[in-house]
Amino acid sequence: MSDPQNPEQPQQPGQSGQPQQPEQPPTAPPAPEPPAYAQAPTAGEAPYGQAPAYGAGYPQAPAYGQPAPSTTYPGKTMGIVAFILSLVGLVTSGLGALIGLILGIVALSQSKKAGQKNGLALAAIIIGAIVLVLTIIGLIVLFSFLAAVAGAAQQCVTDPNTVVQVWGFSFPCASSSY
Repeated sequence: MSDPQNPEQPQQPGQSGQPQQPEQPPTAPPAPEPPAYAQAPTAGEAPYGQAPAYGAGYPQAPAYGQPAPSTTYPGKTMGIVAFILSLVGLVTSGLGALIGLILGIVALSQSKKAGQKNGLALAAIIIGAIVLVLTIIGLIVLFSFLAAVAGAAQQCVTDPNTVVQVWGFSFPCASSSY
């Protein structure tokens, strides 16, 4: 019984002469609830995997009139300079060692006040002290040798034909070149 102006269309399953409504997708099951935690994070802490809140976890700025906390290493540069001067003291007859020793002591005390270790300052103190002691011993030996030579020269002035001894070595006062 089809109408010539409206040919009969084959019916699809689910159609029964009623107007079609758009199909709705099937609803998904509800999402499971997250597990309950023992304690919520405090104000200064951020949950795992998240960045801390603005301003949280940073030290407070110092009060007015107080110096800002330093991130530098106090005494490090002075320790390096002291070490180099202590080594230079080997060549400069101890003058550099004395300056290196003083700078090493100052650098080590600055580092200790800041709670840091300064190995170069300690090495400068040790090397500077050793070089300074060796320089003092060398100066004592030099002055005693010069005193012995001066005494021998005085003997030669009083008696030009004598033979003098300086530290176990014999020297004639008169020259034998004729």
